[in-house]
Amino acid sequence: MLTRRSALRFGAVTALSPLVSNFAFAADWAAVEAEAYGQEVFFNAWAGSDAINSYIAWAGDEVSKRHRVKLTHVKISDTAEVVKRVRDEVKAGKTNGSVDLVWINGANFKTMKSEKLLFGPFAETLPNFALVDVKGKPTTTQDFTEATGGMESPWGMAQFTFFADGEKVPKPPRSMVELAAFAKANPGRVTYPAPPDFHGVTFLKQALVETTNDASIFARPIDKANFDTASKNWLVFLDEIRPTLWREGRQYPKSQTEITQMVADGELLIGLTFNPNEPANLVAAGILPKTTVAWQYEKGTIGNSHFVAIPANARAKAGAQFVANFLLSPEAQAKKNDLKVWGDPTVLDMAKLKPEEARLFAATAVPGSVSLPGPAILEPDASFVPLIESTWLAHYAEG
Repeated sequence: MLTRRSALRFGAVTALSPLVSNFAFAADWAAVEAEAYGQEVFFNAWAGSDAINSYIAWAGDEVSKRHRVKLTHVKISDTAEVVKRVRDEVKAGKTNGSVDLVWINGANFKTMKSEKLLFGPFAETLPNFALVDVKGKPTTTQDFTEATGGMESPWGMAQFTFFADGEKVPKPPRSMVELAAFAKANPGRVTYPAPPDFHGVTFLKQALVETTNDASIFARPIDKANFDTASKNWLVFLDEIRPTLWREGRQYPKSQTEITQMVADGELLIGLTFNPNEPANLVAAGILPKTTVAWQYEKGTIGNSHFVAIPANARAKAGAQFVANFLLSPEAQAKKNDLKVWGDPTVLDMAKLKPEEARLFAATAVPGSVSLPGPAILEPDASFVPLIESTWLAHYAEG
């Protein structure tokens, strides 16, 4: 059984759905643990990575040993399908739902929250939430500008990161302006993936953030007329950098994976990723050279957290809370952070950990790890994405 932290302050919480109104929340942790014992938790999570699948299997073994909670990984490829399934079940009045825990963030979370498809708030009263770095990592309570409100529990971090062979790029560009200068000095050796690739859209978001004068616009929805006004400098930047890109910007790689291979082959000088530990993993796998360096921009790059949430009609709500709390434990976070296991950055605050807990995260710098870090910038409101994509396609699509 997990140890409770006596310093944790519990607050009153209220369910948002009549389907869950009589169930104990994490604020009554003893009741949650008692109810969780022996439950089976159906965890719907993306299954596109063997490393992640193995980590979830390990977590399942641990919660089973600790509290006889059976964690069943329901392997999915699209979280939106899970949202639709929960919506249909709730609409039909099904209280014994098929989803107990879901790996989620962004638009899918906003949809579930706005449609009252989530159980909670529960996250901020989990015992281990007291260890989360909510100040240094504001994305742990803000999901694409949407306040989590305790309706989802942070699991890991992601931040836009660049990488290159340090021998070829001894002075990495630390802003979009510096990247443009680098591309001009090294024509054809820099590019980004074409939208709707996630990394390509993130590159365009980063450029928009750095070229827009009023940063406050990113915290709220935007319409096309206001976007057209706000994006004028952005389009000037994209126009200027385009002829210096790979194939003079007449063609763009389809994915971040393609760009990574082009960096490995020497065709491009700079790669990009949303996992700060990916370059080190690629070095360890022998794909990139040991001289690889990784960095973020000096004033920050776009970052976010990913989360786990509990549907309103989940059958094993107590077991799901038990699993969510375990996933926030120093042991589970440190293992997830390990480059040999997953390499997913932690959401915890090292200053809040006991010395022996902090040592679990201690590791010497390895080739490819981030040597020039920058702060995380919150994602723009989700309404920016379709406008970014449609505007880019109108101006820069092939043909």
